[in-house]
Amino acid sequence: MPHSHLVIGFAPLLDCAPLVAAASKGYAAEQGLELALVRETSWASIRDRVVVGHFDAAHMLGPMAIASTLGIGHLKIPMIAPMALGLGGNAITVSAELYEDMQRSGMGEHAQPRAQGDALRRVIVSRRVQGKPALTLAMVYPFSAHNYELRYWLAACDIDPDQDVQLVVIPPPLLVDAMRAGHIDGFCVGEPWNSVAVEAGVGRILMGTTAIWRNSPEKVLGMRTSWAQEHPEQLAALIRALHKAAAWCEQPENHVELAALLAEPRHVGTSADVLQRTLSGRLRLTPQAEPVRAADFYIPSRNAANFPWQSHATWFYSQMVRWQQVTASEQNAIAARDTYRPDLYRAALAPLDSDVPSIDAKREDFSDAPVEVPSPRGGLGIGSQGFFDRHGFDPDRLV
Repeated sequence: MPHSHLVIGFAPLLDCAPLVAAASKGYAAEQGLELALVRETSWASIRDRVVVGHFDAAHMLGPMAIASTLGIGHLKIPMIAPMALGLGGNAITVSAELYEDMQRSGMGEHAQPRAQGDALRRVIVSRRVQGKPALTLAMVYPFSAHNYELRYWLAACDIDPDQDVQLVVIPPPLLVDAMRAGHIDGFCVGEPWNSVAVEAGVGRILMGTTAIWRNSPEKVLGMRTSWAQEHPEQLAALIRALHKAAAWCEQPENHVELAALLAEPRHVGTSADVLQRTLSGRLRLTPQAEPVRAADFYIPSRNAANFPWQSHATWFYSQMVRWQQVTASEQNAIAARDTYRPDLYRAALAPLDSDVPSIDAKREDFSDAPVEVPSPRGGLGIGSQGFFDRHGFDPDRLV
């Protein structure tokens, strides 16, 4: 049987791992697929090439698919996300100079997000008194978990993201050079670019964003709704291939090989040692420090990491409303929610007899203990969850 040829766009980040493994380890071929992976520098380029049909599907920011469906920030092209590509993997990094300023403002070693935010607020106030320009912080795309996680942390620490700092968009691979040149004071991005900044001596990692939101959502498999409707068999095969690839990526014994694959210039193109370290959740926060373990920093497969929770889509929509990117309406809320397609995910995995959540959405209540959700086998563990400020999110109570 001839293989279906699919062109898939991706950004050079740690969490493109399931795509790389699917193409390189035979999981795609096993499903009758031939994947052509195309590396792109910017998320805007990935968006545009999906929109015009250059890519059949892509490693995509979850909120990007929602924004395209709602027609905000660009053309209105309905998209779907029938699978998530993992949980976590992001961090917030600041320049060496800003890090020292925060230390002088009372930030202790290994401080928690609240204490870090308080120190940053004191730096901002001090700079304002001295007549210095506002700090410039970068994220990778206006419709991204990075933007919303960064804004959530700042706002929870009484820093107005639109008044007290300047937020700019810079593609992931260019952030380290922008910091080195002194153009930005900090950024939120996926690995390995935080660690690359530390290795280069220009950045200091404050925290993984899973310290802001435990088991937080990240990239998805995204595509035009029309493509998915026209190619249901190829889509189901792609989901199965990525599901198996993500499970392979999860296993610690595969991390040396996976890091070597990701380190190739055609993929991420950075140090295999750094990639291997971050795959195991060990981050070197400052150049001279020993790596520290960040709990559940990046999860490719376990904790239902590939399930496209509609509550994640709804949270992203709630942040779009909060930060005035879109007008709140019942129609918009439904369209945003339905961009994530757990029904397609379940149908694709049915032949594999995999245990998946039997609900489409969940509350995001703070819990130190592992959470379990209903599944066909009686219950599926999804790890601990919740936001650092202990505020919950109920997808059924949008305001």
